[in-house]
Amino acid sequence: MEQLSSSPPDKQYWEAGGNCNMAIAAARLGLKCVAIGHVGNEIYGKFLEDVLQAEGIGMVGMSEETDVLNAPSSSYETLLCWVLVDPLQKHGFCSRADFSKEPAFSWMNTLSEEVKRAIKRSRILFCNGYDFDELSPHMIISAVEYTVEVGTSVFFDPGPRGKSLLSGTVEEQKALEHFLRMSDVLLLTSDEAESLTGLVDPILSVQELLRKGNRTKWVVVKMGPKGSILITKSGITCASAFKVKIMDTVGCGDSFVAAIAYGFIHNIPLVTTLAFANAVGAATAMGCGAGRNVATLKQVVELMETPDLNEDDKFWNELLREHLDSQEVTFLSKMVLNGSNGRMKHVTLQKVVSELLPKLKSSQLEGTLSS
Repeated sequence: MEQLSSSPPDKQYWEAGGNCNMAIAAARLGLKCVAIGHVGNEIYGKFLEDVLQAEGIGMVGMSEETDVLNAPSSSYETLLCWVLVDPLQKHGFCSRADFSKEPAFSWMNTLSEEVKRAIKRSRILFCNGYDFDELSPHMIISAVEYTVEVGTSVFFDPGPRGKSLLSGTVEEQKALEHFLRMSDVLLLTSDEAESLTGLVDPILSVQELLRKGNRTKWVVVKMGPKGSILITKSGITCASAFKVKIMDTVGCGDSFVAAIAYGFIHNIPLVTTLAFANAVGAATAMGCGAGRNVATLKQVVELMETPDLNEDDKFWNELLREHLDSQEVTFLSKMVLNGSNGRMKHVTLQKVVSELLPKLKSSQLEGTLSS
């Protein structure tokens, strides 16, 4: 890996990744974003800063000057992740963090004052499980505690790292538990929800996460080509995925999260927020790669102008059957259905699109989404 870094491939193969996927997608939807983290003073760090600047995203370094002075030179370098792709387009990821027991930037000890100001000015702090590859559990807990203290909402997506953190060090387990208790919004797949709770039924597992959370308002489950569900303490909202030709799924979940953040900030109805998130994720899947390749607002608008849902009635009936009598369920449908099924409320795709599309088209002209 050191040899790869010292003899970099052509820049056409370089891309911003990780949480930058979410930040770029959010910025393209019109949200003002700041990336908080660390980049080194080398070609890769300069590249990342240039990409973020071109997307209108600010950058705030996490380290104080004393941290940098005490850091080994190699650990101060930008953290690179090499994406390995086989002939079947399956992906593997590898970074120096995979070969170390310590986080890449374990030398960081405190949140800088600039980071605190950025968190305080923000509506949402988004974190995911891969943050544990870069920062110590102590630093992560400090960031969450400060975010809660100043009234900024916490979004947490444990990702595949959630399962390993459950069996990680005592400090990692404590930090993960802190995230699960203190986050306002949790975002995960059904497999990840099962690994965190031991419950196979995604709705039951989400309800368990809601029960244990001190501040949790929404838990969103990403279900790939099936769609997504958003559960609160008062109800269940479901939306089938959009039917598109999938080219690459890398970055789809991050793009999806950006739209959820937009709906959360602007108090958009839950079913509309889910449909919007599904559309943004689907538009990204129609392209290739993440970073600057995530969906643009123009692509999302084009998808929603001729929308089609990948409905699977059998899947949704089996998922919801045991829950219709206990909670109100809102479901996104292609068409109006006569009558009702228990506490099932149907919202048509046409209604959602008619509400969203004018706003999206207007924002294309303005260059930013209005609040």
